[in-house]
Amino acid sequence: MKKVPDALHRSTVARHATLPSPSRTSTGLKLLGAALGAVLVAAIGVGAFITIDLATRATADAVGLEGAPEIAPPALGEFPGPFDVLVLGTDECGPISDQWLGARCEEADGGILNDANLLVHVSENPRRVTVVSFPRDLMVDVPECTREDGTVAEAQGTQSLNTVYERAGLSCVAQTITQLTEVKIGFAAKLSFDGVIQMTDAIGGVEVCIAEPGISDTQTGIDWPAGIRNVKGLEALQFLRTRHGVGDGSDLARISNQQQYMSRLARKILSDEVLSDPSKVLRLASTVAENIVPSESLSNPLRLGQLALAVKDVPFDDFVFVQYPSFTDPNDPDKVVPDYDSAAALWDALAANQSLELTGGASPNGGVEQVTPTEPAPEEPAPDGTAAPEDTAAPDDRATLPPEVSGTNVGQDTCSAGNLN
Repeated sequence: MKKVPDALHRSTVARHATLPSPSRTSTGLKLLGAALGAVLVAAIGVGAFITIDLATRATADAVGLEGAPEIAPPALGEFPGPFDVLVLGTDECGPISDQWLGARCEEADGGILNDANLLVHVSENPRRVTVVSFPRDLMVDVPECTREDGTVAEAQGTQSLNTVYERAGLSCVAQTITQLTEVKIGFAAKLSFDGVIQMTDAIGGVEVCIAEPGISDTQTGIDWPAGIRNVKGLEALQFLRTRHGVGDGSDLARISNQQQYMSRLARKILSDEVLSDPSKVLRLASTVAENIVPSESLSNPLRLGQLALAVKDVPFDDFVFVQYPSFTDPNDPDKVVPDYDSAAALWDALAANQSLELTGGASPNGGVEQVTPTEPAPEEPAPDGTAAPEDTAAPDDRATLPPEVSGTNVGQDTCSAGNLN
């Protein structure tokens, strides 16, 4: 029986059968950008502090989104209504990651893959944030897309989602996700390995939790004991890359582990430790500007300020990370196919702006174990300073999602369900 660190105790999380993952050499370089769900938080949370100089750097390579919904020009004040942001993580190496992954970088000759694909949905009032992680090996239909150079990529039948960026770029990934979900994506951004590393370093690292017996993964060079560990630099990249060291060793288990990182990163970015420290805020703003490739719609500093105002007061319980539900592909055990029925329940709840109640546990493949503090955290005060009521959501404002939809919210704690392989 696994034990969590002394300060925490575990609640039961169901585990399911192992889902094999491909062994392609370059999967060792997959983005692992678990931080990506929180990249949005980082970018918009510091948007008001980005100077014209930083904005120029961030907009130099901005990408147009084909077929995106029409959005009013940026203005002062909170962004009106709901919005959706696609955050992509690619398996590109840079000067920093190449120092540690040089041999693997040289071997990754199959093109640039979008191995982390996250759709961030922000509702209208009451504001809620939902980050949906799509499996890299999800088999999807790809629409006809216009590349950045003006050439046209023809529509394709079912293809692995992580091949779309290489084929036709950021806009085409957004179009593919829209075709799958019917969610109209107005904003998008891309981040690579070095961006993940530098973002983590800019805030002094992220504390992650590792359950007993610890994590050992020869593929990523990890041999860490159980406990709380502050990761940054190489260790942050190792933690985000590990697959064989957590749960059943599948990519779905890795997504759950990355969601732990995203949740803890979001909490730190939104904490006084970061937002009340001007040097950290500016360092983070500069890092975001230098490392993301945004859509044209996301490249305006005033727009970033609008989005920041829209999410600044979202309660942790309404900041949710979920996995897009899927089944093993009957034609290829290394791939997965959409579970449309379970996904429909999620999209319906988001369209109705309902608070999400997750029944599928923190991880479908045992990547993490949900834990609770031995001493409950104090309740967040109500706006007037009085104690908040136990349940502020009306009965018809809460949607109970099917167990096939797994995930956690920022207010919950999970620990990596490590194994020794």
